[in-house]
Amino acid sequence: MSDFLKIESISQLHRMLGYDKPRHPLITVIDYSQVKNRPEHFNVKIVVDFYVISLKSPAPVALQYGRQYYDFDEGTMLFMAPGQVFSVQEFNEDSQYDGWGLYFHPDLLVQADLGRRMKEYTFFSYAVSEALHVSEDEQQTLSVLVDTIRKEYSSNLDVYSQRVIVTAIEQLLNYAQRFYGRQFLTRQKFNTDLISRFEALLAGYFARGQQTEQGLPAVEYLAAELHLSPSYLTDLLKRETGKTTKEYIQTYVIEQAKLRLLNSTETVNEIAYGLGFDYPQYFNRLFKAKTGMTPVEYRTLN
Repeated sequence: MSDFLKIESISQLHRMLGYDKPRHPLITVIDYSQVKNRPEHFNVKIVVDFYVISLKSPAPVALQYGRQYYDFDEGTMLFMAPGQVFSVQEFNEDSQYDGWGLYFHPDLLVQADLGRRMKEYTFFSYAVSEALHVSEDEQQTLSVLVDTIRKEYSSNLDVYSQRVIVTAIEQLLNYAQRFYGRQFLTRQKFNTDLISRFEALLAGYFARGQQTEQGLPAVEYLAAELHLSPSYLTDLLKRETGKTTKEYIQTYVIEQAKLRLLNSTETVNEIAYGLGFDYPQYFNRLFKAKTGMTPVEYRTLN
């Protein structure tokens, strides 16, 4: 799969899909039932310069995102941020499926408060396998908002148009957050098992001494070992334990440091290097931030 296609504008997207000229330069809604599959769009790496929110049900094609393939089930939503790469597999010219895709350029949000808060919607960084599955009622709720957006940019634009459009986008994203919360809750057993695997992975990393050569475990490394995106792992841990992945790692490291301070004759510097810190002062700073005292003070008091 050596070909690469970059889509930089809504106009280019419309041309590629055989659509008429867009009614708005920065946003569009694509009706997937009206899109005819073309062989030149399959097995090609595609990157778009805008946000994409897609609801498809069902899809006869497989989507590759990163190294993973995903077959859409009924009522499945995907979220992609500008610059992310994906490709569509298994070309079938006669295949048809329902759903919509909301495509909007970051410039649409430049003057809006939402533009400064888009990073709060971490599901834009989730992997395809972490897609959102929505019920028929949830699909209807989302589709009403998308219809509002479509009608607004298709009518005569005025000074209120952008505010109405951006407000509807924000409502859509907030509903997605709520529905992801529901999805986390309904997968409670799976989440509990996943956290147990995460804890075992973290403990094993230090038990094998990997930190002495590779440093403190990175969030990206731990997520990859669990076949998750870093954002999904962090959101899962935050919801289940109240800690982000980074905070969880730091808490574990501090507990290991306490054990070494009380049960060994190692110097503070030796403990810092042994736990994977490149510089002892970073260890001292973290330890004091987490415990309220320096490692030396902790050892002395205990």
